[in-house]
Amino acid sequence: MTLTESSRGGLITEEYRDALATLSQGSVDRHFDPYLDIDWDSPELAIDPDDPRWALSPDVDPLGATQWYRDQPLERQIAIGKWRTANAIKVGAAFESILIRGMMQYAMKLPNGSPEFRYCMHEMTEECNHIQMFQELVNRIGVDVPGMRPLFRALSPLIGVAGGYAYAILFIGILGGEEPIDHYQKAVIREGERMPPMVLRTMQIHIAEEARHISFAGEFLAVHVARMGKFNRGACSVAFPIAMRWLAGEIMAPPRSFAREFDIPREVIEQAFWKSEHSRRILSGYFGDMRKLADDLGLMNPVAKRLWNALGVGGPASRYRSEPERHGRRAA
Repeated sequence: MTLTESSRGGLITEEYRDALATLSQGSVDRHFDPYLDIDWDSPELAIDPDDPRWALSPDVDPLGATQWYRDQPLERQIAIGKWRTANAIKVGAAFESILIRGMMQYAMKLPNGSPEFRYCMHEMTEECNHIQMFQELVNRIGVDVPGMRPLFRALSPLIGVAGGYAYAILFIGILGGEEPIDHYQKAVIREGERMPPMVLRTMQIHIAEEARHISFAGEFLAVHVARMGKFNRGACSVAFPIAMRWLAGEIMAPPRSFAREFDIPREVIEQAFWKSEHSRRILSGYFGDMRKLADDLGLMNPVAKRLWNALGVGGPASRYRSEPERHGRRAA
């Protein structure tokens, strides 16, 4: 294993430099522009506010699996599903903005010649395009959703800046936000034509580019965690499940205004996020890949493993990247 001078003064592997070059070239060869690669005014992609495909899937969405939701008339299921979908998209855009803040803080401290710098710029360019794409989609859905919860919104500028200094925690947090979204979108795609086509098109683009982003975060952590001392590695092992659980809640669970908007009983929200057996399986299912990564990084020590389980994000590790969650079907 060849070692070369790191852009941060340590030692990194030649394999890491090669991985960065491959990812950077991938961003050059295959990237998307939301206003070139989506025909927003195409009749085939037109948004129908009454499309029954807005109704939440019981196998993918934890609220969609509740008896309360299934007992609602179709018109109300559509309205709830449309609001929830639009708000999740809005939250996704906001999370991308936090990622950009943190990554920019990190990248601008890198010295000349850093291969990480180039890739970070490619990724941030793609994330800016995602924000544009998500906001355009929310605008066209036509539901005035708030996006992030108020506290998360207030903290988001600080989270981004702080992450640029605690860079290992930053990339753990990036995975904590990207993985639930990526897992959910892939599950929707696997279900086929159960989502309006404009939403599916944006998901396809997002999945394609997020594959690079998730790969980079894993490569970054593999190199940087390996150079850490025992204390910092221990801190990362504890931060990993905490970040997964916290960000899954912020991104995948709706704000309180959602329940008020549709007069959803409190116990229904609690069961859907995340007290029922089915919803807990969905939550755990988001992170099979991350449990494998934590194990590969040497961060799944006995204390960390107990914490993963205590927070509801434990379970078996994926055998391979993006392995489908085959046991997470809706309970009877």
